[in-house]
Amino acid sequence: MSAARACKAVLRRDLLLGLRHRAELANPLVFYVIVASLFPFAVGSDTPTLAIIGPSVIWVCALLAATLSLDRIFHADFDDGTLEQLILARQPLVLLVGAKTLAHWLLCGVPLVPAALALAVLYQLPATALWPMLSTLLLGTPVFSLTGTALAALTVGLSGSGVLLALLILPLYIPVLIFSVAAVGNAMNGLSIAGELYFLSALLVLALTVMPFAAAAALRIRLG
Repeated sequence: MSAARACKAVLRRDLLLGLRHRAELANPLVFYVIVASLFPFAVGSDTPTLAIIGPSVIWVCALLAATLSLDRIFHADFDDGTLEQLILARQPLVLLVGAKTLAHWLLCGVPLVPAALALAVLYQLPATALWPMLSTLLLGTPVFSLTGTALAALTVGLSGSGVLLALLILPLYIPVLIFSVAAVGNAMNGLSIAGELYFLSALLVLALTVMPFAAAAALRIRLG
């Protein structure tokens, strides 16, 4: 089997498994919507206040929701022995890990985008904030999945790996959070967001370049 066919098979398998466990798949998204929806009730209907805190709340909740889903990337494969088969496969492990990362982003990262746009309406954000919100989410959520995959590989099989993973991953998400919220805020104030988008794009390129190799190396260390 060629490397491309192997990656396609891994991607298809992870997508099918995710869709079969819809309740588990929906948990981060439900958490995201519920938690982000509570703030308008706490703050009230003060439109200026909601518009000020909206981008920060939406992005912090997206960060936490993405963290909740990271532990499941390798957990089931570790339990049923599939992870050992991936490591022993003739195809490059980095490509197979990349396919699993893509599946995680499609299942857990992409659904956050339309949910965030709906929450933006709830927070009464101006129309000028919607495009920056969409752009930053499309650039930031893949970074979450790529970085999370590497650390999930490092903690797979450990007792209490979910808590440890959260402690390790949250500091690494802070640059994405800062520049994403800044981009939306600048757009609302009529300022340029090019610098923030360039920085997020650079983070995405860096994550694409480094994290699949780091994840593959971590898996070999953990299961070697």
